[in-house]
Amino acid sequence: MIKNQFINQEKLNKFTNTIADKINNGFVIVERNEKMPFTILVKEGKKVNHFLNFFVCCATLGMWSLPWLYLSQVSSKTKKILIAIDEDGNVFEENCYMG
Repeated sequence: MIKNQFINQEKLNKFTNTIADKINNGFVIVERNEKMPFTILVKEGKKVNHFLNFFVCCATLGMWSLPWLYLSQVSSKTKKILIAIDEDGNVFEENCYMG
């Protein structure tokens, strides 16, 4: 039988502060569990204006193509993360893979 681990107030404060920081950075809480303390947060990707980026790429003779590629592939993706407290009482953050 698994014993319930006692989570001290300092670890719980760190957990809630981490969640508050993510919310301030644009994340939204999707799921939260108080018994097994974890929270799943989602941040929608940025919409890329490809017409503007194409114009800038042409104006800079292709030098803008790498930042445009980064914007298209990395910044435009929706991010989903899990913040939880493990069995040792440590707060951790992990990327969730969306299917």
